[in-house]
Amino acid sequence: MYSRYGNGRADVLREARPVSYMHDEADVLERLLQERGIDDAILIGHSDGASIALIHCGKYGRRVRAAVVLAPHLFVEEHSLRGIRNARTLYEETDLRERLARYHADPDATFYGWNRIWLDPAFASWNIREYTARIGVPVFAIQGAADEYGTFAQIAALAHDVRAPLDVLHLDGCGHNPLRDRPDASGAIAQYINGLVRV
Repeated sequence: MYSRYGNGRADVLREARPVSYMHDEADVLERLLQERGIDDAILIGHSDGASIALIHCGKYGRRVRAAVVLAPHLFVEEHSLRGIRNARTLYEETDLRERLARYHADPDATFYGWNRIWLDPAFASWNIREYTARIGVPVFAIQGAADEYGTFAQIAALAHDVRAPLDVLHLDGCGHNPLRDRPDASGAIAQYINGLVRV
């Protein structure tokens, strides 16, 4: 487990994120796996982290056995943008900043770095399906029915694209964070990984 640049306790984000930031992070992930000598990884990512994992699998893949992706983004939806605009209001008018400060060294840099690039008009055409169409490793995708940042259209696109076994878990009563909203998602992930390890 690691915190990517600008998140968690990693170095604080000092510049505006480019449209390519998730693609750039997939390259960082490949270097990390190389440097650590990891050749049989199971990637687990949530939200942007899920998209980064999918980009990595499509671009590299040779060091990966499978990917578990929670609430992945493959393209920009208006539904997502509405949620992200609402998140800014919540950040500025509720205790969301204080809650994020528990997990991020600089919550303002982390939040606005993410929020601004997603709402930048240049980001509207962001899309990773050229990479998901190349994925040749198994994928387990988890999507909440009440996700404020994405719909099942993301999973439908993934099902169309992936060239390897895809398992999907649709969770009712679940927003953007399955591990928070539906703790049973953790058990489903563990079961999936145990099945891979036994193979």
